[in-house]
Amino acid sequence: MKEPIQVSLCPACGACPEVVVDVAKDEVRIGEDGNLVRLNKEAWNALVEKIKAGELIPLQ
Repeated sequence: MKEPIQVSLCPACGACPEVVVDVAKDEVRIGEDGNLVRLNKEAWNALVEKIKAGELIPLQ
């Protein structure tokens, strides 16, 4: 079984939300306990494609 990939949105402090890509469960979790969103595989892949296509850009 593949281990989930965990990425902190603020690696400097460790208290900020994280993104967990859980391939075994076909989901991505963003946030922390009490403030969590779950994306299924299709929603996550759509988000990735929009970023790659340039439809979503960094905020300035």
